[in-house]
Amino acid sequence: MPAPAVSRKLVAEGALRGGLAALCITQTTAWGVLYYALLAAVQPISNDTGWDPALVTGAFSAGLVVSAVAGIAVGRILDRTGPRNLMIGGSLTGFLALVLVCAAPNLPVFAAAWLLAGTAQAAVLYQPAFTVISRWYGPSRVRPLTILTLVAGFASTIFAPLTAALCNGIGWRGAFLVLSGLLGAVTVPLHTRYLNKTWQQELSAARILEDSAQIRRIRRSREFLALQALMVLLCLGLYTVTLNIIPLLMEKGADYTLAALGLGLVGAGQVAGRLLFAALPTKARIPAVTGTATVALLLLALLPGPLPLLIGAGMIAGAVRGCQTLLQATIVATNWGATGLGTLQGLFAAPLTIVTALSPALGPALATWCGSFTGMTYAMAAATGTALLITVAHTVRGRYVR
Repeated sequence: MPAPAVSRKLVAEGALRGGLAALCITQTTAWGVLYYALLAAVQPISNDTGWDPALVTGAFSAGLVVSAVAGIAVGRILDRTGPRNLMIGGSLTGFLALVLVCAAPNLPVFAAAWLLAGTAQAAVLYQPAFTVISRWYGPSRVRPLTILTLVAGFASTIFAPLTAALCNGIGWRGAFLVLSGLLGAVTVPLHTRYLNKTWQQELSAARILEDSAQIRRIRRSREFLALQALMVLLCLGLYTVTLNIIPLLMEKGADYTLAALGLGLVGAGQVAGRLLFAALPTKARIPAVTGTATVALLLLALLPGPLPLLIGAGMIAGAVRGCQTLLQATIVATNWGATGLGTLQGLFAAPLTIVTALSPALGPALATWCGSFTGMTYAMAAATGTALLITVAHTVRGRYVR
């Protein structure tokens, strides 16, 4: 290879590494500030204001639903304009939303602030980052996506105790003011420096129309809809059970401390699952993930004990949840390529985000309806089992999607 070509290749590789490192930092910060900080601050907020903790978390969940809906528009904008201005705008919107959070004089204003924060989440969290990395790396996307999700997985480890310390030191309003400044100071410069303003290829009007028609065909196809239904069921089962594993384990005899440890080890399993994902052959990923999810949830439902075995099943469920994140990140590009990737990714992820947002509250509601958290877990095992049946049905029909 001639020297100039080698030089250009090294520069390109260096730019990709720099961009990946920047996204790792911005994703960790954005997840920590826009997602985990509120979860760590619910009790201080409730104690200070008298607002019901359920209403505080309800405002947050409503913001996540807004994020899912806004993600569709974000995907379209991302395809047309590139990531830089979009993600800078998301960072600034998040900054303004958190300033409004800390200044909220009452619960309605607080809830409105989290609805605004939901639009910021759509523009700065995983979905746009997944699209950017998939566009940058093409078929080599799995390794950088794994690195990104592994690093960002430490957001709760960093920001939950930081938020708690800030709340104890300067109050929850001061804490969110500091966090809003941190979000802007970290993410805006890195998005400005490392994200490309536009995609390299400028499309003609005719090509845009052609791509739009292709996007419509894809999103209406049986394969797309089946994959989306499969992933919704998978998210429903995994998140509803793992986010409610504390009452499930207590129902089976664990004390609160041991049940909380079980929840923590679900997170450890999630990290392990992300590390294992790349080792799975492409064609085996969906059957392996849906099948293992069903087995793990059935074990959690069927086994009365011993508790270490139940916690081990919870870790397996956590590992599958880690794989599910990367499956969601890769599944659209793997099956349909880069054309309209942002738009398709936004459309694909919207119902998954909504299910994830509702799952913490859905678990107790289903447990009441089913009579126990064990009954709820059986119902969720049926959901992931249905996802497995969808996979098998598509494989048998020769319509296998990866």
